[in-house]
Amino acid sequence: MSDLEQYLSGIFAEKVQKMVISKPANKSGKYRKINIAPVNDFYQVSKYTEKQVFHDNVECREIVSKCVELMDGQFMQLNAWTDNKEFALKISKKGKLLFNEKKVSADKVKKADNSHNRQKNYILKEGEIIEPLIDMGIFTSEGKIVRTMYDKYRQINRFIEIIDDTIREKKMKSLNIIDFGCGKSYLTFIVYYYLTEVRGIDANIIGLDLKEDVIKKCNEAAKKYGYEKLRFELGDINGFKCPFDVDMVMTLHACDTATDYALFNAISWNAKMIFSVPCCQHELNKQMETENLSILTRYGIIQERFAALLTDSIRGNLLTYSGYKTQLLEFIDFAHTPKNILIRAIKKPSLPAVRKAALTEVENAIKEFNVEPTLYNLLEIKK
Repeated sequence: MSDLEQYLSGIFAEKVQKMVISKPANKSGKYRKINIAPVNDFYQVSKYTEKQVFHDNVECREIVSKCVELMDGQFMQLNAWTDNKEFALKISKKGKLLFNEKKVSADKVKKADNSHNRQKNYILKEGEIIEPLIDMGIFTSEGKIVRTMYDKYRQINRFIEIIDDTIREKKMKSLNIIDFGCGKSYLTFIVYYYLTEVRGIDANIIGLDLKEDVIKKCNEAAKKYGYEKLRFELGDINGFKCPFDVDMVMTLHACDTATDYALFNAISWNAKMIFSVPCCQHELNKQMETENLSILTRYGIIQERFAALLTDSIRGNLLTYSGYKTQLLEFIDFAHTPKNILIRAIKKPSLPAVRKAALTEVENAIKEFNVEPTLYNLLEIKK
């Protein structure tokens, strides 16, 4: 084992929060610096040129050899930080290896690295050149967060983290994705960037919307970013014919029953993963009538909020009935918007008793509140 490898093994034996490899040995080298940070169960290696950043995901057992490879003859300095230590490795012009380790207080680490602390665990990291985030006004052209857009930045990362939790477990190399009601939101572009650049997955995404001008602009943006397997098509959620086997369906803020049609299509296609952020749940609010629980319909604002929660609860149970492990997760803080629920459904074998119980709960709610949920009716038609 070389001295460099030995020192690096000692560093990574600690809980490294951040590592920076800098000072290129040759000015004509391709990369000007390399950042390394832990992301869940792997290390993300971000290699910076003057204008771009390239990502590699490296397993924990391989990170030492990867750093040796990156340092060898290419860079002259490495700095790493844990919660209470700072490490420094320097290679002199004569090839001599200098190593320093010192303890630092948690406050000092926080102060020294203040610009990184808030986002150090985010998948989409500040300092990276992510063109959709720049066009959204969340990043500056240098990849810095626009401070007034930090909440939006955090929300986008939260959505990516929810997807990442699922993708990590499945270890997929390719994904076919349908995004219903994509609109002009750049979140579809962010998902494509995350899958292809961060995770190294061969992603094929179709965004679907009813507005022709939106579709045109989105396709132009995809071409501008060089996102070759991301395209947008004009079409209705209801009855859309998918050109490939679907792995994932996203439906973000599809209004009212459009979410139900999207979920029904996803179920019909046997999609492996569904991520849905419902919006404007008016349907049940207009129908609700109950004698036993009239307290929930007495006040307009309570009925409106309860109807939205009931709608998504029914959707979650119907997904469970259809063979999905379903969760309703908080997407963003309630302080920013009351529409803060994300439905995550993962295709997974389940016991008949579990599916039956989920359906029974739905039918009990339908009877109690005298409602006719669209997704329930669509699934009845399917049967």
